[in-house]
Amino acid sequence: MVTTVFFTTSFVNTPPGGKAPNLLFTVGVGAGLIGGLYDGYYSYGKLKQHGDFGLGAPDKLDGELVVFQGKIYQTQNTGKTFVVDDKQLTSFAMVNFFQPDKKFTVSSAMTKESLFHFLDSVLTNVNGLYAIHISGQFSYLKTRAFPPVKEHDHTPLASMLSLQHFFEFNNAQGDLIGYRLPSFMDNTNISGYHFHFLNNQKDAGGHMIDVKADNITIEIDQMDSYSIQVPSTSDFEHFDFKKNRAEDIKSVERGNKEGGK
Repeated sequence: MVTTVFFTTSFVNTPPGGKAPNLLFTVGVGAGLIGGLYDGYYSYGKLKQHGDFGLGAPDKLDGELVVFQGKIYQTQNTGKTFVVDDKQLTSFAMVNFFQPDKKFTVSSAMTKESLFHFLDSVLTNVNGLYAIHISGQFSYLKTRAFPPVKEHDHTPLASMLSLQHFFEFNNAQGDLIGYRLPSFMDNTNISGYHFHFLNNQKDAGGHMIDVKADNITIEIDQMDSYSIQVPSTSDFEHFDFKKNRAEDIKSVERGNKEGGK
């Protein structure tokens, strides 16, 4: 039988530089990204003023973004990972100033399913907004990145699943940066679990598809409010948000059309 050993430590939230520590700041609308709004409009320099932790999508895709310790990294569809220029743009991102309330150390092997089950057991507010940092040793990780698209190409993201580039890592050390958001935030954000990976060398990453963890530390920051920077672009103004994209969101998150959590 696998035994999980953990301990908790509480922290006191203090606003960094006077900024609100419990606010989730979102650029763009999640359903818009899923539906094809890929053109960037908000600079990374501005984004960093609203958080030092988070994830998102680059301008016209070409990979995935992770915000960690105040720096923003892009993993392109080739796998190349680097710090972005502040002047470049994002089409969708969510960030917060990470101030952990709780900390857990897990010393047993965990699959993606058991990891999410464990997180569910400690994130007891089903309608809570949680930022989650997982660091340590991973025996296996599978990530993905989407290819670039042309300007004003609005092919839905779920229709581009066959174009994903996958990356697999064995015995990797690094960080998972992510969130668990409640169902009432679907469409504006992306509800459920959502993680991006960044290895210790800061030269590989991507959207997490699968994971097997060996020895990890989990830090939790519960937020109590969120705001959305609504795009002022012509494409956004004419986008159809009436379409239900719930299934497309699930497919994009897990990296395939069917199966998986």
